[in-house]
Formats: sequence, C-alpha cells, structure tokens
Amino acid sequence: MNNLEIILLLGVIAAAFVGVNIGGSSTGVAFGPSVGSKLVSKPGAAALMTFFALIGGWTVGRNVIETMGGKIVPASQFSLTASVIILFFIGLSLLISNLSGVPASTSMTAVGAIAGLGIATGSLNWEVMGRILSWWLVAPAFAFLAGGIIGRYIYVHLDDFFKIKQSHGSLIELNLSEGKIGLGPGTTKKEVFSSLLVLSIACYMAFSAGASNVANAVAPLVGSKVIQMNAGIILAVAAMSLGGFTIARKTLDTVGDGITDLPLLAALVVSVVSASIISFLSFMGIPASLAINATMCITGLGWGRASRTLKAKEVVMGGEKPPLKTSALNEVEKKKIGEEDQNDLPDDRLFKPEIIGHVVTFWILTPLISAGLSYIVFSII
Repeated sequence: MNNLEIILLLGVIAAAFVGVNIGGSSTGVAFGPSVGSKLVSKPGAAALMTFFALIGGWTVGRNVIETMGGKIVPASQFSLTASVIILFFIGLSLLISNLSGVPASTSMTAVGAIAGLGIATGSLNWEVMGRILSWWLVAPAFAFLAGGIIGRYIYVHLDDFFKIKQSHGSLIELNLSEGKIGLGPGTTKKEVFSSLLVLSIACYMAFSAGASNVANAVAPLVGSKVIQMNAGIILAVAAMSLGGFTIARKTLDTVGDGITDLPLLAALVVSVVSASIISFLSFMGIPASLAINATMCITGLGWGRASRTLKAKEVVMGGEKPPLKTSALNEVEKKKIGEEDQNDLPDDRLFKPEIIGHVVTFWILTPLISAGLSYIVFSII
C-alpha cells in the first residue's frame, strides 16, 4: 500500500468517525421523544433515522456539500492531505465536545477549519463566508423569536389541542384470523393522531439532520474529488446509521427518560422550528447548527411562556423582566396574558439560564479555535 492509498484510507476512516458521532447524537435528539413515549423501539428509531437522513442528504444535502467542498475555498485547494487534516479537526471538536459536556457544532467547526485553509492559502471566498456568518447570527435569533411568540401566545392553545394522553398497551391491534386492524384497548383516535404526529416530526428532524450533516463528514473528500458526490453521501449516511444503531442507544435513553423534564409538546415545537430552519438553510447551501437553533428555540419558549405574566406593553417598555427559564413550559393553566402570577409557575428549573453564556461562548470559541489551528497548520504545510 503506497502513501496515497494510506492517506485515502485515513480520510475514509476520519469521515466515518465523524459520521458515526453525528448519527449517534442526531438519532437521540430526533427520536428521543418517540422512544421515550414507546412509539418506536431503539432499532426502529435507528432504521428510520437512516432512511430519512439518506433522503435529506441525497436531496438538499448536496447544496451544503457543494458549498463546503468548493465555494468557501476553491475545490482545487482540497488536496487529499488537506481533506484529512480538516476531517481531523472536525473529529477533534467532537472529542472535545464529549469531554466538556457541551455539544459543539460540527458544521461550524468544519467551516472554521475550511476557512483556516482559505486564509492560509489566500483563497477564501469572503462573500460566501460573510453570507454564512450572517445566517449564523440571524437563524438563532429567529429561533428565539419564534419560540418566544409561540410560548407567549400559542403554547397553551396547542396544549389544549394536541395534549397526548397515552393508554396502556399497543396503539394498534392486528387480528390475523379476521384480517382486521383496529385500535388497541383504550386507544382513542386523537391518541393515534398525536402519536403519528410525534413520529412524523421525528422523521422530519432526521431529514434535516441528513441534509445538514452529510457535508460535515464528506465535503472535504468530495471537494478533493477522491470520491464522487453520490458515494460520499452513501458513506456519510452509512456511518450515521452505524452511530444510530450503536452509540445512539445511550442518547436515546437520556433524551427519552428525560422527556418529563422537557414537556413533550415543547420538544415537538422545538423540533419543528429548528428542523425547518436547518432544512431551509440546507436548501440554500448554508451549513448551520441544529443544536444551537434548538437551544435558542427552547430558551425563547421558556421566556415567552414566563412573559405571559406581563402584558405586551410591560415587556416592550421595560419594567420587570420575565425570567429565562423553561420551567414555565410545564404550566398550562388557561389564564389570559398578564393575569398569571410568577407563583403560578413551577419553581423547578429545566434549563439553567446561567449556563447559557457558557454554552454559547463555547460554540463561538470552537470554530474560532478550529480556524486558528487550521490556519497555523496549513501555513506551515
């Protein structure tokens, strides 16, 4: 085996490592509520994740691969060695993220590493980079705003309409002798509809994860033309699938068992908002972080729910500020805006506002560190 073949093998291994870790975390985030509410098994969740991530990657995911593999810097800059180094930085960010307990954005880290290459070689497309950075600011702000509006004005009404009361036993019963399919004991049509809605939103999340994240695993290799676009997408999704069937079991347990901490309805709202933002940005070819947008939506939901204790004029003009806590999401008493009292809201905190600064700071530092190290390495090489 010559040196080129060894480097190529290292590149494929690095891409697979990134894909496995992405699949492990994305499967837990997307299907945690479904597994926690017993709608689908862990292997079933991994299988659905694989299928819908493939659809997302095969369709709009191509746009993100093209951006990261040839628009931030020219594709000619992606030598095989450079591609492996960039994948190494992405894998390193995942390792640091796991050790620190703060979920780093692989998309932002990957873009940072590519930008470092571009600055070192004088080939960075500042127009494309500026567009990406602009969306990195706008998208989380929009996620917070959408969460705030839903939490303040719509959440209690959604809870009325979509409240899920689970019956014991299976949702559907199949009578093989009579060839009939019917509802399980105690199951209502509303429960079946709500359950299918939960599962559908999980599949939508899987689609958005595939659309956004396949590029993180294979864009450098596709840019260097050592593998073709279709082969790269299949490699990325296969690695994500492996992560879904293996390491995702722990994240599924964590998210599934913790679903009582974040109400199921809130989890579904966050899933729809964040997945829609990521799908839209992926269609435009913009690599972005699902975790950051989901976190900002959660924070906005909690703020919006807590702000119901104040009238709109009080929120706009100043005065007492509503607390940034998502414990307010558990309060569903149907009072008018401005009539609720802070004492009506549960005291237990589901999302500690004091750690938001730490998390956001870490998300900002990770791509900056990635870009800095990449610049140093490529300047030397």
